[in-house]
Amino acid sequence: RCRRFPCGLAGAWTMSRRSKNRGRSGASHAGNKAGRPVTATIATTASIESKPPERIGAVDALRGAAICMMIVYHAAFDLNWFHIISADFNHHPFWLGFRDLIVSSFLLMVGVSLVLAERAGISPRRFWRRIALVGACALLVTVGSYAAFPKTFISFGILHCIVVSSILGWPLVRFPRAALMLGIVVIVAGAAIGVALFDPPWLNGVAFFDLPWLNWVGLMTHRPATEDYVPVLPWFGVVLIGISTGGWLLERRRQVLHRISRASPEWLTWLGRHSLLVYMVHQPIMIGILRVFHG
Repeated sequence: RCRRFPCGLAGAWTMSRRSKNRGRSGASHAGNKAGRPVTATIATTASIESKPPERIGAVDALRGAAICMMIVYHAAFDLNWFHIISADFNHHPFWLGFRDLIVSSFLLMVGVSLVLAERAGISPRRFWRRIALVGACALLVTVGSYAAFPKTFISFGILHCIVVSSILGWPLVRFPRAALMLGIVVIVAGAAIGVALFDPPWLNGVAFFDLPWLNWVGLMTHRPATEDYVPVLPWFGVVLIGISTGGWLLERRRQVLHRISRASPEWLTWLGRHSLLVYMVHQPIMIGILRVFHG
């Protein structure tokens, strides 16, 4: 119904025309009539801001597909952990590539979702509440992984990266071209730089970014011993490319999103809509099942 303008703007524009047309009837009469539309506009705006951003089924479905791939990967990991199958997740090209595909899919959707949230007019309170929720889940993952793998626990995994990348990427959601260029630079820098950039003598030959408390940056000369490692470099660059992709889809390829939404099954969009919940519970469930049936 409000094709050319957002509903709030369309209402304000229509009411401004009415005010002009009624202005000839007298100042007091115009003032009384003008009060009602202004009040209505404020109420409408408040109701719009209080609602959560509208979801797009295609984005939920694509995120749901990433969830499915993640479940397959973790199922194989758990079967290997219980010695039911034998797989080398740290060196075999298939498993390394499959993991990179899963992480890239999630982080691309993070970038797209940031654009959708900004276009929907998400409030700062709602944005930071979501960041706090994901951050709390990231902390739970660290604690839980320490209990299961004390020597290789997760200090900076996918959820940690999502939190930091969302905060860093939020100022760029209105600048998709800048996000694209910066994203390419970040990916290239993170993938290519693997040398001892800083090697002060007091570190006894240890590269500066190899220090444990700087693992999250991603400029290490070797991969740290951890079950999940998604550093800012290069993975923040994928989020930035997701921001650019989201802007491009909304501006020029919105029909592609509609087609994906119509073709996606409901269960897949449900998985994407509740991706954080599924992420947090799927591993305990699968490990519990294996412990019951395999011991």
